[in-house]
Amino acid sequence: MGVAPAQLFPEFIAETLGLPGVAGQVVGALIAAAVVGNIVLAFTGVAGPWAKRKITAAFTDRIAVDRIGPFGLLIIPAAAVQLLAKELIIPEGVDRPTWDIAPILLPASALLGFAVIPMGHLGPVNLQLADPEVGLALVFAFASIASVSLVMAGYASNNKYSMLGGLRAVAQNLAYEIPLIVTAMSVVIFAGTLQMSGIVEAQQDVLFTIAGFDIPTWYALVNPFAFVLFLTANMAEIGRNPFDIPEAPTEIVGGYQTEYSSAYFVLFYLGEFVHIFLGGAILAVTFLGGASGPGPESIGFLWFVVKIWGFFLFTQWARAAFPRVRIDQLIEIGWKGMLVLSFANLVLTAVIVGVIV
Repeated sequence: MGVAPAQLFPEFIAETLGLPGVAGQVVGALIAAAVVGNIVLAFTGVAGPWAKRKITAAFTDRIAVDRIGPFGLLIIPAAAVQLLAKELIIPEGVDRPTWDIAPILLPASALLGFAVIPMGHLGPVNLQLADPEVGLALVFAFASIASVSLVMAGYASNNKYSMLGGLRAVAQNLAYEIPLIVTAMSVVIFAGTLQMSGIVEAQQDVLFTIAGFDIPTWYALVNPFAFVLFLTANMAEIGRNPFDIPEAPTEIVGGYQTEYSSAYFVLFYLGEFVHIFLGGAILAVTFLGGASGPGPESIGFLWFVVKIWGFFLFTQWARAAFPRVRIDQLIEIGWKGMLVLSFANLVLTAVIVGVIV
């Protein structure tokens, strides 16, 4: 299934409402952003309180939530009410407003990243807010703001465990963000563009045919080594097992979020899961053909949803299957392993593409 050029979601809304000029652009952008934001928040609302528990329970031979509503689904509003109803405790000596801004910044940075993600078609609607020529660089820039949030929370909490969590977050992000971006550059070499729609479009050619079924040129198939590198660095960037070092509960209580409660804790919890889905979205666009898949283009959004939820399932499997690495092991893997391999992959990709072209 190819990805044909189409008007962006804000343009579609402005045209549908018959609003011309700047007013139409502003209204269309606000409505489109609200729709996409609520879709992502709905995913995280299901993933955090319910899916995470059910999936982990399945992997560890337990039952998990099953008493509150059908299949335990009413745990979602119940958990929201429970957490938001708790008292917001502000410890003595915290650095405000830094302490207040940190939990807002974490989910906001991930939601900003979805502004340039091509989420495919849902009927006649193309679910993409913006498609700048430097879209891939922009989404990494937005996602990296999360590091600032974790450092702010750790520093402002006036707690040694929180400070350690913030420092670990910085060390982890420095060690793995460079390999992540360098590996993504190998995709740019293949596609010849940083534009997100262009990267998806470049993966629509047929790689080979098996029993009459066309296999697309998804970069996960073209360069599986880069895919594994990107997947590993991506897991470290979103802080999932075995790389959940900044909040390791058996070592530093809760890391950067130790002193947070009530709505502030909810924002941190929300931010973690929004970043998981953003990581899955970036992986889908760069290596799995974006919203492409068998069937008509009008169901592209459904394929996109399958891919990002597949990545979420993988993170939960990793959470149940892999033990946490030590902080020294984490840094060594990043600087001595991932960094060297990512640059080797970049050079090899450049040579191969140069020879083929």
